Amino acid sequence: MMRCLSRWTMAAVLWVGFGPLGHAETLAATVEQWGLLGSWAVDCTVSPDRDRGALLTYEIRKDGRVMYRRNFGDAKDENEVVSATVNAEGLLNVMVYFPSLQQTREFGLMLEKDGSLRAIYNRSERGEYTIRNGRYVKSGAPTLPQRRCSE
Repeated sequence: MMRCLSRWTMAAVLWVGFGPLGHAETLAATVEQWGLLGSWAVDCTVSPDRDRGALLTYEIRKDGRVMYRRNFGDAKDENEVVSATVNAEGLLNVMVYFPSLQQTREFGLMLEKDGSLRAIYNRSERGEYTIRNGRYVKSGAPTLPQRRCSE
């Protein structure tokens, strides 16, 4: 009886410990399945510019890393996406490490029914928001939808 109970206990421990690994998606699979890959801008017909809008690109490298490139026209950078999860409402929660800022930022993105992308929140690792509830904290203006662009 004890031997049987011991086996069942060991099986339960292994199932709990290793079960989630079989269902865990890679970061690359998460962003790809969600629909994030590609380039996005408020207006794809306008050249990237700090005042008129950046071109934001998400891509998977050959080594499997997910990268986030920002093109502001006069400045460009490339940053690694360190995590991405989808919540029950379909919001993609993305964490990106910005070496130039020496910080990780987290932002939430939502795909709208028309295929556009909207930033719902953007916050620093200290919890300081620049975007909250789909609005810029400083101005209160809603975030603009971004469209997928062909680069």
